[in-house]
Amino acid sequence: MTTQVAIAILYQENKFLMQLRDNIPNIAYPGHWGLFGGHMETGETPDVTVKREILEEIGYHLPLTFSEFGCYPDERAVRHVFHAPLTVELNQLVLNEGWDMGLLTPEEIRSGSCYSAVAEEVRPLAPIHQRILLDFINIQRGVGNGE
Repeated sequence: MTTQVAIAILYQENKFLMQLRDNIPNIAYPGHWGLFGGHMETGETPDVTVKREILEEIGYHLPLTFSEFGCYPDERAVRHVFHAPLTVELNQLVLNEGWDMGLLTPEEIRSGSCYSAVAEEVRPLAPIHQRILLDFINIQRGVGNGE
């Protein structure tokens, strides 16, 4: 059975909130920047999962305006992707899972890496999360939708 996960693109002033994943070898993309979210529990729908995971991981209640962006299946997982504005300052979030978090610029996302003050080094973005964010950025700019 394929793993089902729900993740969120949280944005604020043209920056995107990302988690530097723990540097633990047995997790997907250890030490990489990725989107917040996690595994669906039995009987959960993707929207319930993403609300629960975001609250657990950073103590943030998703606004009522959050909505689905798309679905990204691959050999590792089926990723249900949602998006919502981040309506609080970064210092109001509590990182309960992961090594670091930060608001990344589109340029950092395009480059595929970003510096972490906690890790004290530049760390790569998880490739699938980079692709999801680039798709989102391009659609927001009107690229690829006939404009």
